[in-house]
Amino acid sequence: MKSRLPVDLDPVLMAQLTELAKRRHQSMSDVAEDAIASFLTPDEDDRREAEVSRRLDRLSRQFHRFERDLAVSVEATALFIRYWLMLTPSIPDDFQAAAQARGRERFASFVKMLAQRLAAGRREFHDVAPDSSLDPSPPLRK
Repeated sequence: MKSRLPVDLDPVLMAQLTELAKRRHQSMSDVAEDAIASFLTPDEDDRREAEVSRRLDRLSRQFHRFERDLAVSVEATALFIRYWLMLTPSIPDDFQAAAQARGRERFASFVKMLAQRLAAGRREFHDVAPDSSLDPSPPLRK
């Protein structure tokens, strides 16, 4: 059962409604109901635009997290290299071969640990500062 809705319309709008109802061979009430339903129901373009806007917002947030994470990584790497170069003494020529062999072993161990952490979806930054406001990003996906 339909509800009745008394509406006051501007004379120009009433003339347009009457003309459209005559052209469509419908009652003015049916034309007005269709117009109200169309106004209250978002069309496909509006829905698509809303979806695109949501997706762009999400991509923007992801990009800013990526940019921040990259800046932290570059700065941490630069600081590590600076301190390593300042604190590591030169190795005498007699020990170069042994030092290089030990370096290869340690690097292989590092790569293995890195692969395991990435496969598990863990990040060192989360372990160091789990509640930091610098990193609201979710953990890596498996």
